[in-house]
Amino acid sequence: MVKIGIRPCIDGRRNGVREGLEDQTMGMAISAAKLITENLKYSNGSPIDVVIADTTIGGVKEAAMCQEKFEREGVGVTLTVSPCWCYSTEVMDQNPSTIKAVWGFNGTERPGAVFLAAVLAAHSQKGLPAFGIYGHDVQDASDQTIPEDVQEKILRFAKCGIAAKQMRTKSYLQIGSMCMGIGGSIIDQDMIQEYFGMRSESVDETEILRRIDLGIYDHEEFDKAMAWTKENCKEGRETNSDDMAFSREVKDEQWEFVVKSMMIIRDLMVGNPRLAELGFVEESCGHNAILGGVQGQRQWTDYKPNFDFAEALLSSQFDWNGIREAYVLATENDVLNGFSMLFEHLLTNSPGIFADVRTYWSPEAVKRVTGKELTGYAKDGIIHLINSGAAALDGTGAMSNEDGNPVIKPFYEMTEADAKACLEKTDWCPADQFYFRGGGFSSHFIGGTRGGMPITMVRLNLVKGLGPVLQIAEGWSCELDPDVSEVLDERTNPTWPTTWFAPRLTGKGAFTDVYSVMANWGANHGAFCYGHIGQDLITFASMLRIPVNMHNVDESSMFRPSTWSAFGTSNPEGADFRACAALGPMYK
Repeated sequence: MVKIGIRPCIDGRRNGVREGLEDQTMGMAISAAKLITENLKYSNGSPIDVVIADTTIGGVKEAAMCQEKFEREGVGVTLTVSPCWCYSTEVMDQNPSTIKAVWGFNGTERPGAVFLAAVLAAHSQKGLPAFGIYGHDVQDASDQTIPEDVQEKILRFAKCGIAAKQMRTKSYLQIGSMCMGIGGSIIDQDMIQEYFGMRSESVDETEILRRIDLGIYDHEEFDKAMAWTKENCKEGRETNSDDMAFSREVKDEQWEFVVKSMMIIRDLMVGNPRLAELGFVEESCGHNAILGGVQGQRQWTDYKPNFDFAEALLSSQFDWNGIREAYVLATENDVLNGFSMLFEHLLTNSPGIFADVRTYWSPEAVKRVTGKELTGYAKDGIIHLINSGAAALDGTGAMSNEDGNPVIKPFYEMTEADAKACLEKTDWCPADQFYFRGGGFSSHFIGGTRGGMPITMVRLNLVKGLGPVLQIAEGWSCELDPDVSEVLDERTNPTWPTTWFAPRLTGKGAFTDVYSVMANWGANHGAFCYGHIGQDLITFASMLRIPVNMHNVDESSMFRPSTWSAFGTSNPEGADFRACAALGPMYK
C-alpha cells in the first residue's frame, strides 16, 4: 500500500540556529504522523502507514537522503512540516511523482509562514503543485498541539492523497465491450493511464461461459455460496406474464448460473489462489483490477441470465464469505461511472452505489399522479435514482447508527446484524424480460432507500477537447409516503432498486432548483455514497488535475493546491479549469 512521508524541514544554519529548532521541528513531524495514523485507514481497514525522514532536512543532501528512503518505502504522498525559515529550493520535495503539501507553523518566534510562502512559490514556479497548510491563529513556540483547522486540512490532504495514489499500477477490467451505445462504456485507455496511472484490461464475456463449462471455479465455495444464497436472498415479485415467466426448474438453474458468474467475475478481477491449487494457474492470477465493468446488455442478456446479482453483491460489503471490503463493479461497463464509484469508495471506505439518473419529479407532477404533496427534503422535487436491476445492498440504508438513523458503515465497523438488515430489505425479482430475455434476478430495495441519509452523487464525464470533468451533488435520500413511492415506482420498474434523491439547492446556477440539477447532469448514470463528501472530492480532483464543473459545496472552505490562486481568485471554478489544463494529467 502507498505510504505518506513526513518531511521535517529546518533552518540549516548551525552555531545555535538549527540546534535550537531540532526538537520543535521533529515534534511537528511526529504529531502529524500520529494524527494521520489515529484517524485514517486504507480502504481495506488497516491504518495508513506513515514514514518520517530519519533526520530533519536542512539542505540538499538531507533532502536527497529523505527521497531515497521514501522511494524504498513506497511513499507516494508527502507532507513537509516546518516551524521556521528554510532554504526552500534546497529542502523542498522535488519528486514530480509525489502529491505534496506543506504545513508552516503559525508562530512569531521563527518565520514558518515566510518559509511556507517561499516554498509554495517555488513549487508553483517549478510546476510541482503543493497544498499550503497554515493555522488561522498564532501559536506559541512551545505549543505542540495541532489546531483544529490545521488538523482538518492535514487529514483531508492525507485521505485524498492516499486515495489518488491507491489507483496507480492497478487495472480497470472491462468484461465485454461497449454497451447499448452508452458513451461511458467507450474505454479511453489514454485517460485511464494518464490521469490515474492505471492499466486497461479487457476480457470477452465468453470467458465466463468457458469457466462455467470447464468448471474453472472453486466448487467447494460454490456449494457454500448456494447454501448462503438460498438462505439469505429471497426471491421477489414476478412481473412477467405467465406465458413469459421461466419455470421453477429454470429459475433454480439461473440461480446457480448467477452465483457462478459472480465468483468468476471476482476471480477475473483480483485472482483466486484456490484456482492454482486446482490446476488453473493462469486463471488464478486475475487482472489486478481495483475496478471493473461488465457489458451485459444486450447480446449477453438476450441469451443468458443478467449480471444484476453479481454487480449488486460484489459491490456490497458482504457475501457468503462474511463481511469484507466492497469490490467496485460498474453496470453496463460504464467506465466513467465506475471511476465515480471508485472515487467514493476510496474516500469513504464504503461502497459507491451505481444508479440511473432516471427521472425528475416536480412537486406538481407528483401531486397530479398521486394526489399527495411532497414534504420534508423532497418538498422542492426529487430525482429518481434507480439502476436497471443492480445496486449495492448497502444502499438500502438499512444499517443504523446509535441514534437509529440510516447510515452506510465501512465494512470494518459493520456487524452481522448490519449485513442481515441489508439482506432483509432486499429481494431479488425475476428479471423483467422486456429488458432481460435471458432471465436472471434484479436487486430490489423493499420500500426504497431509507430517508434522511446524507448522500453525495458524483459523475465523471469525458468531453472532447477538454478531458475528464467531475460533477458533484450533495443532498439527502428521501422516504416518501408509501403510496406515493409505489405509484411512482410502478410507472418505472417495480423490480429495481429505488433511491429518491433531493439535492441541496443554492438558488443559483445548476443548483437553482432540482430540475436544473437534472438538466445539467452530464450523463444517464451517476453514483452516490454515504455522507457529504464534496469537499474531499474537490481536493481529490485537484490532485488528479480533473476540473469540477458542477457542485453545491461552500466555496469558502475548498482546499486545492496553492498554485490554483495564480489562475484567478474571483472565479474558483474558472481557475480550476485553467490550472488543470496548464498542469495536465499527473502521469502523462
